[in-house]
Amino acid sequence: MLDHPLREMLANEVHARPFLRIQGRARLSHIAIFSEDEPHIHMDLLVKLCNILGVAVPDGNVNHVSYVHGDFQLKWEKHTEFSTFTFVVTNPDDGPFHGAAIDSIPKEWFNNLEGRRLVALHAEVLQGSEAHKAKESLKGWFCGPVLVGSRVLAGGEAWCDWHINQDGFSRFLVLDLDFRESQAGRLLQRLYEIETYRMMALLSLPIARKMAGVLDQMENELFTIMERMDANTDSSEDPTLLLSLTNLAMRVQSLSSKCSRFNASRAYDHLLRARITELREERIEGVPTIGEFMERRLSPAINNCRSTQERQELLATHVARAANLLRTRVNLAQERQANALLLGMNQTANAQLRMQHAVEGLSVAAISYYVLSLISVALKALENFGLPFDPEVGEGALIIPVVALVFYGTNRLRQVFMQKGSH
Repeated sequence: MLDHPLREMLANEVHARPFLRIQGRARLSHIAIFSEDEPHIHMDLLVKLCNILGVAVPDGNVNHVSYVHGDFQLKWEKHTEFSTFTFVVTNPDDGPFHGAAIDSIPKEWFNNLEGRRLVALHAEVLQGSEAHKAKESLKGWFCGPVLVGSRVLAGGEAWCDWHINQDGFSRFLVLDLDFRESQAGRLLQRLYEIETYRMMALLSLPIARKMAGVLDQMENELFTIMERMDANTDSSEDPTLLLSLTNLAMRVQSLSSKCSRFNASRAYDHLLRARITELREERIEGVPTIGEFMERRLSPAINNCRSTQERQELLATHVARAANLLRTRVNLAQERQANALLLGMNQTANAQLRMQHAVEGLSVAAISYYVLSLISVALKALENFGLPFDPEVGEGALIIPVVALVFYGTNRLRQVFMQKGSH
């Protein structure tokens, strides 16, 4: 009860994938299974193999299975994207590569691997006089164009040609000249991990080659759009160009789904280089080492994938920057149009105000005229009653006061209406 609930699981993680235990002469076959669309295939293959061997089927959550029966060993490992089956036969009684560790497995089981086998290799471990004899006739075991070999782990040699033979398997030859206990098993595991990680790292190469042409086309489209932006000085074509840029940005962004494969390739490449370092290679004169061979043959492919990913990211940045520039220009054009519209509205309002002032002046004159007409009628009526004054003189004397009163009254009414409108 003192332990954290995850302590036991985390502590046992370092023992989750033990090395193969091989002593003496041995024959090994290694197969890596990869399937993007069938995640269940790994456990299905293991269950079928366990049924063939008469072994208890393991729990579905395990990532590692080891089985030993006499001179036969089986090791199964489940990784994130792939699984591996390693078959080992110790002390075979025939010559090197005259048989395979999988000869006892029925062919029906291998039929389930159709389209899913990514790595397949045979390896032989020789000791003593057999190792020295094989060293003198290496060309007899390999038919590839390049023979690669080196002294490894300060006690033996590893030879390969990275060539797939007619049986679908490549070959590794391990010469145990002075290995200590368990070194042969660790060496074999590192060798088949190198081959598996190499193939997993190269899965992104076809994607990179396909994307290269797509990126060329998109870069040309972006260049064309930028040229049209530069030539379109009156901004009349900006909405159409912005729509084209938005569509291009969506297409570039859709390519980012491939980046997970590129990231996985970089991770596998890192693991591969770590495994090569663990070999502690020493050069054999006239023969490239495994590290040199991978550096010369694998690095260009990995660099191609990396540069393709960087191109996609850089293109996405350029498209986003161009869209922002064009969007800014469209916004500025819209602001200019809005300012012109507001200026026109302001001029219209000023004209309406001037017309309103003119109408108000005319209304003052009209109202004053009608008031004076009424006053004139009243004065003439008073004259008829016998009052001693001239109506025309009185009418003339009242013009200025009447106009002033009407002007004051209309201004006052306008102020009252404006105050009510503001509320």
